[in-house]
Amino acid sequence: MTKVMIHPATYENVRQAVDRAFEIFPVDVQGKKALIKPNVLRASQASEAIVTNPQVLRAVVEKVETLRPASLIVGDNPGLFNYGANEECFRMTGLLEASKGYYLNIGNDSQKLDFNPDFMPAVSVSRSVLDADVIISLPKFKTHGLTVMTGAIKNCYGFLPGAQKAKLHKAAGNPERFHEVIVDVFRLRPPDLFIVDAVVGMEGNGPASPDLRNIGLVLASDNAVALDAVIATMMGCDPARLRFLQKAKDEGLGDYDLKKIELIGELKPIRDFKLPPLGGEAIIRNENIQAVIHSRTILRPQVEPDLCTACETCVDQCAVSALSMDNGLPVVDADTCITCFCCQEMCPEKAITLK
Repeated sequence: MTKVMIHPATYENVRQAVDRAFEIFPVDVQGKKALIKPNVLRASQASEAIVTNPQVLRAVVEKVETLRPASLIVGDNPGLFNYGANEECFRMTGLLEASKGYYLNIGNDSQKLDFNPDFMPAVSVSRSVLDADVIISLPKFKTHGLTVMTGAIKNCYGFLPGAQKAKLHKAAGNPERFHEVIVDVFRLRPPDLFIVDAVVGMEGNGPASPDLRNIGLVLASDNAVALDAVIATMMGCDPARLRFLQKAKDEGLGDYDLKKIELIGELKPIRDFKLPPLGGEAIIRNENIQAVIHSRTILRPQVEPDLCTACETCVDQCAVSALSMDNGLPVVDADTCITCFCCQEMCPEKAITLK
């Protein structure tokens, strides 16, 4: 039977909950390549609870250090408003310091993978994700205006660097199909352990709502579907009503039926928890947000001739071969480009801008 841990915690004593999570869900890290992926939606202050709290990340990093991995990376690809600003997001949120020197800009290198052609024929995934032997995901307990909640499954959307995330938003076209998109992304490389920062959670119209709730918990599981079912139930939402959980169950990724989940701790719905509309109207009908999504999908890399040294790093590393040299400068095939923007991240001269 799938297990989900529900453990009391504060940010001051969160290491106790982290240790307990590793006891219940042991992961073989010794001598292996480990990746820790927090939720780093955008540049913000830790007090805003938009990202995984630095104290939670530090506790997990220090725990993994004791397990003697061959290598350890901490990284994420931020969301809509901060494409290409990975390190700045980590620095501003306090997560860079909490990474204890293990931070890596995972947007610097990616690999093309076949995807669901109903949305996009291929996506580019951070190579650090694909190279990792063990992935530990640190979601934030939050609502989301399009998917109702963001938890274990949705946190994997950050495996995709750049604006291809926005392209998938647009390709989905409606909330129900976007629910399916996030499951397709999750399936590319499901993490091995999930530890959720629910010490301070977010309600209302997330994932960047000012409405915060002191919950005082850390949740954990090695199964994303079961964990998200528990999160949904705590929020007062029937898991069976969420399309992404329905699809994940149909794909054999887990079960959201609480009768089939062993709860280690007490599951209590949070009283009067404010949910966004279940139909995704909070985002799909928000003209400002839709305009931003569209603006990101039409961005393409362009070179600054005065800075470019024609080193061809961008051409060599483009996951979809969308860049080529023309008269000593790289140019992009707009139709081939999947807007991962790894070329911008990787350019040693910072000669590539997005226009």
